[in-house]
Amino acid sequence: MTISIVLVDDQELVRAGLRTILDTEPGLIVTGEAADGESAIGLVSDLRPDVVLLDVRMPGMDGITTAGRLRALPAPPKIIVLTTYDLDEYVYRALKAGASGFLLKDAPADRLITAVHAAVRDEAIFAPEVTRRLVETYIQAPPRGGQDLTRRESDVWRLLAQGMSNAEIARTLGVGDATAKTHVARLLTKLGVRDRVQAVVLAYETGTITPGTPGPRP
Repeated sequence: MTISIVLVDDQELVRAGLRTILDTEPGLIVTGEAADGESAIGLVSDLRPDVVLLDVRMPGMDGITTAGRLRALPAPPKIIVLTTYDLDEYVYRALKAGASGFLLKDAPADRLITAVHAAVRDEAIFAPEVTRRLVETYIQAPPRGGQDLTRRESDVWRLLAQGMSNAEIARTLGVGDATAKTHVARLLTKLGVRDRVQAVVLAYETGTITPGTPGPRP
């Protein structure tokens, strides 16, 4: 399966760098580029890519509005938001608008590639540096949640909130990949959330995970 990608960033050099990384990776292909949100809507509607890499701050329509409109399309793509340290608030709002994850613009090539593959599997990748800033800045001691979860489900929630894939959760807990996948599916159902991204947002909003929270041991 070839994963098709559209790049949305107002900086041509950034788009060129992303294209160079992605087009050289087997199984990935960049099918289009847009320099602003308005152009991106039409382009994505026509091309129907699997994944959109989206700059959060652009002239005209910003990344948050763009993400919401892209997710409202008949065949919505997965959206990975690209950001820098000073745009944490925008990233948080973009996640709530339906983005699948976020990365720093200077993320290493292997993490970018991993994020694209993870997005199409509904296993979002989050930049740990930005996650810490989001929590420290925008989460203000809300009530805790997830009281009805089992201990194992709570462990899975914390690992998921740290940006781990199913395979990484399985290795950490010492279980099989299929078992980890089942735990994640049951967790999402119990939490009443649409996907992993919402589960991550909820974990921080409820105080289930906070900066420096250690992961469970197997």
